Amino acid sequence: MKCPLLLPLLLLGTVSSLYLQNDASHLGSREADLSQDLEGSGEQEGELALNYGVLESEEEEAVASSYQDAFEDEEAMESDPAALDKDLQCPKEEDTIQLPGSPGCKTCSLLLVQTPKKFRKAQNICRKCYRGNLISIHNYNFNHRIQCWVSRINQAQVWIGGFVRAWGNRFCWTDGSSWNFGHWVPGQPGNGRGRCVALGIRGGHWQRARCRSRLPFVCSF
Repeated sequence: MKCPLLLPLLLLGTVSSLYLQNDASHLGSREADLSQDLEGSGEQEGELALNYGVLESEEEEAVASSYQDAFEDEEAMESDPAALDKDLQCPKEEDTIQLPGSPGCKTCSLLLVQTPKKFRKAQNICRKCYRGNLISIHNYNFNHRIQCWVSRINQAQVWIGGFVRAWGNRFCWTDGSSWNFGHWVPGQPGNGRGRCVALGIRGGHWQRARCRSRLPFVCSF
């Protein structure tokens, strides 16, 4: 008489066991998914950290480059006669072109040196070799004449004597004359980089350039 009651109890125990196994399986699956999510999150955090590290590195390099440019530009603007290179060699005659002087100044001479030099080296050559300076320009007519004269060479720009002083952040000429004229490319000098001034062969517009760039130059003496 007891056997009929035992069978349902056995069936109920089997079903319960199956439900427990399924729950355990689902729980294990969820734990695995959570583990994968955590691992993926860790990888993403690692990638973000790496990206931030790259950005910080690039920013540091940009700042370092900016400081290096400023340092080299400041060096390039040095024109103290006592600091002239002892081993400086004057340009050969075939590397220069004599330009007509300024009206009303018979003693003024202009010389285009075709050999590209850094700004400082160019200024030192003007001082040591010709007892002059890089050219200063004070009106449009003279600027146009210089542009026409230098257009014969196969170069995009030439150095003129303008530069930005580190103190006061103002433009000056290497010969000490007043800064009373400008013929800038649109957007400059405000948006330009570099602390030295170059004259463009086409159009005669001025542009800020890094003083360590090597360009032909015009001496006035």
